[in-house]
Amino acid sequence: MMVCEYKPGLEGIPAAQSSISHVDGQKGILEYRGIRIEELAEKSSFLETAYLLIWGELPSKEELEAFEYEVRYHRRIKYRIRDMMKCFPESGHPMDALQASAAALGLFYSRRDLHNPAYIRDSVVRLLATIPTMVAAFQLMRKGNDPVRPRDDLDYSANFLYMLNEKEPDALAAKIFDICLILHVEHTMNASTFSARVTASTLTDPYAVVASAVGTLGGPLHGGANEEVIQMLEEIGSVENVRPYVDNLLQRKAKIMGFGHRVYKVKDPRATVLQNLAEQLFAKFGHDKYYDIALEMEQVVAEKLSGKGIYPNVDFYSGLVYGKMGIPTDLFTPIFAIARVAGWLAHWKEQLAENRIFRPTQIYNGRHEIPYIPIDQR
Repeated sequence: MMVCEYKPGLEGIPAAQSSISHVDGQKGILEYRGIRIEELAEKSSFLETAYLLIWGELPSKEELEAFEYEVRYHRRIKYRIRDMMKCFPESGHPMDALQASAAALGLFYSRRDLHNPAYIRDSVVRLLATIPTMVAAFQLMRKGNDPVRPRDDLDYSANFLYMLNEKEPDALAAKIFDICLILHVEHTMNASTFSARVTASTLTDPYAVVASAVGTLGGPLHGGANEEVIQMLEEIGSVENVRPYVDNLLQRKAKIMGFGHRVYKVKDPRATVLQNLAEQLFAKFGHDKYYDIALEMEQVVAEKLSGKGIYPNVDFYSGLVYGKMGIPTDLFTPIFAIARVAGWLAHWKEQLAENRIFRPTQIYNGRHEIPYIPIDQR
């Protein structure tokens, strides 16, 4: 009988071969299809990066223009989905609304023509185009307002911010938001991507793949961490309270939100880019006291835990950037999902290429030969 070694959380166990992204946690390197994240953040756009991830190469000028055109003109959602969303409870979390809406999208496009390149492209375009619309629509509808129609003259990120606020965004804010999407679009075999690939391996439709990944992303140990970072900074309240707050967490052996990563043993390269973006926003739109708290916290945690490889991760500064844009805290994770849809779809497409359904084993640690006791004798 073969004896399997149990690894909680499958830590360190390869679940797939992939050429989509690469992380070197010791050197703080993140690459998409071999291109460093810092270079893409400086020179690319979100849709160009999405194209790179999904189809494997940077598009030509004509290919990118055609892709952007398709996404731009598929932003509207079916009125039945919009009516369904109006029935969602106002107190519901936007991630739950997004998961339900993404799944509902599959009711209209559930044909599983998975060997047809046209079907794959149509699905990619539709999901990339409509997920931001659904996030913005729920935000307005839970406040009792009708959703804002997409504007075809605005690019991907500017249009989302417009739909969210019914106001054309500042050019710098739109550019920074686009960079944020690039930073969040993909990160190897994380929990939501694994969830997407497991679902994809059953050969279901891509809408179910995305809905399952959205559900996984919503947990506080994954995408939900950036919300908790802001709550933590608000709870600390001032720079003077940082050290005793961190000491208390360490004494209780509690997790410090926004710090540490399963892979990175140095500062997350995405956190470095996000910190720079935060400083650009504060320079133009005014300082944020929570940034001072965050800087002090990074210094105190480095002093106490850098020897253990615990540094800021992508969640630590992203909330500060979104908050400065006036985005509600509980929309931080749905925005993460808007970006990560492209990464999930890249893995969906890669999974289809050489598919085998995921069927891991387990190590049974229960009892044996237990007799059944009739109900009147229990």
